[in-house]
Order: sequence, then C-alpha cells, then structure tokens
Amino acid sequence: MPVQRLNHAVLYVRDVSRSVAFYQEALGFRVVQAFPGAAFLQAEGSSNDHDLGLFQIGAQAGPSSAGRATVGLYHLAWEVDTLAELHRIATRLTEMNALIGASDHSTTKALYAKDPDGLEFEVSWLVPADLLTDEVLNGRAQIKPLDLAKELERYGAQTRGGVGVSV
Repeated sequence: MPVQRLNHAVLYVRDVSRSVAFYQEALGFRVVQAFPGAAFLQAEGSSNDHDLGLFQIGAQAGPSSAGRATVGLYHLAWEVDTLAELHRIATRLTEMNALIGASDHSTTKALYAKDPDGLEFEVSWLVPADLLTDEVLNGRAQIKPLDLAKELERYGAQTRGGVGVSV
C-alpha cells in the first residue's frame, strides 16, 4: 500500500516553551505530551497521535540556511476546511506579526508565515474538486497575490475545501 499522507513533522527550535506558545496561539495546537526540552502538539480535530514535535536545541542555535546555502526543508503546510478559517488565521498571524505572504495558486489559497525561529510554514485551503473548472485548473500556471475577500465572495466562507487536489 502506498504512503497515504504526512502524519507529523518535527522541528528543532531554540526555545520549546516559546514555540509551543506560538503554535497554540497561531494555529490552535494543543500539547499532548511534553517533557524538558521537547513537546508534541496536536491540531484541533486531528486523529494523529501528534502533528508537530518540537525539540529544543538552545538560544545559541543559528538560523536555518536551508534554501539559501544548504539543501533542506522549505516549509510545512497545514490545510484548513473553510475560507472562514483561513481568514481567521490570516488575521491572527497578522496580529502576531508572523504573516509574510499570501498567494493564490488557483486550486489552493495559501498563507505563509514564520515562527519565532524563522521557520516558514503555510496554511492553505483547497478548492473543492466539484468546483475545479478548466479556468481554475489552468490558473495553476501562475501564482498571484491572494485576495481573500474576493475568494470568500466567490466560494463562500463555509464551503468545505477539497482533499488533495489532483493534477
């Protein structure tokens, strides 16, 4: 049987307490297990044992150079069910000065943010499969700035997003 989905991610961070507080406030994660120097968090409604593991390596840790000087992970992406939730998270990330961008990938509406250690992550909503028109599918050829108000008007705040948009 092939791989089904990503179960969890693990990050090295400078300060576990600071990172836990950030992910709780920004994305509503809850701590399911913690011990000195480590914490395991779960997203609301997740059936995973945990969705994010955090391991503390200390304040002396330098910034990640992945993508600039070394190979490495660019970002993690979490999916939300509705555009209303994407809007709520955009507002929260803006209030936290963590939002660094918002893109319209046509089939996916995405927010980009950085955590306290400068590690980038994405929060996205996928256009439901039954709303994927040729125009939407062809739009994947270019990335545009996200106009969340326009997308809320187009798709509605409570429209459930698609799961794994096919190509």
